[in-house]
Amino acid sequence: MGFEFGYSVADPLTLVLWEAQFGDFANGAQILIDQFIASAESKWGQPSGLVLLLPHGYEGQGPEHSSARIERFLTLCAEDNLQVVNASTPAQYFHLLRRQMHGGADRRGVRKPLIVFTPKRMLRHPKAVSNINELMTGSFREVLDDTTGIELSRVNRVLVCSGQVYYDILAAREERKIQNVAVVRLEQIYPFQAEQVRDILARYPETAEVVWVQEEPRNMGAWRFVQEQMQPILDSPQRTLRYAGRAPSASPAAGSLKRHQQELAELLEQAFSAEIKLETKRKTPARRKR
Repeated sequence: MGFEFGYSVADPLTLVLWEAQFGDFANGAQILIDQFIASAESKWGQPSGLVLLLPHGYEGQGPEHSSARIERFLTLCAEDNLQVVNASTPAQYFHLLRRQMHGGADRRGVRKPLIVFTPKRMLRHPKAVSNINELMTGSFREVLDDTTGIELSRVNRVLVCSGQVYYDILAAREERKIQNVAVVRLEQIYPFQAEQVRDILARYPETAEVVWVQEEPRNMGAWRFVQEQMQPILDSPQRTLRYAGRAPSASPAAGSLKRHQQELAELLEQAFSAEIKLETKRKTPARRKR
């Protein structure tokens, strides 16, 4: 990663990408990320357009093949130093890379390091597709509103999510034949686009509950960052951003496919149930007596 960072500095007109086989494997490069990628511009005035492609998503493959540690990157974000993105369609991914090369990342046209979380399951998902017109026209959109034609006046809950969990939510909503829950995708987590989020939420009734849904444990993922950003947008102490997802955990993911599927079913039930349950601790096996 140090070589790729240096290449992006030496040749700023080239799109330089560093990809991990799994996002977890970027852990070994944490020193480079902390000392160079996240802070080089602030410390030395040295911009970089390096792109990190970090496969991220819970698919039952275990704790070392699931999480690229979104929460770590978000703790590094300040002063528009990084772009943290979890794109959910091919067109979004294409326009994101195009923006990185040609559009710049801020008003000065200065390119910033781009952190892209790229779930592998979406490579084969039948609904994670884009038509040719979406690729040929338009641009990257930081927030995507519900595009399923749901009747706005009937909405009493807005689920906000990021990444591949959107397709799990969509499938669960169709299976349950629910028509009063909207699903909004946060494609760019940082810089957080507060105005866009506010405009989208304003389309729905003020009484609609807003819930953040993620597949990561509560102490990981984007939950704490998003909670801090979104709560002021709700404009009311009585309207609180709620959480639906896995319980806090020391491990990034379960090591059992069966347990993974059970946890996914539970978080989807939380997202759509009339009353969101309080977090529950993951069961641990009892110790054997000597």
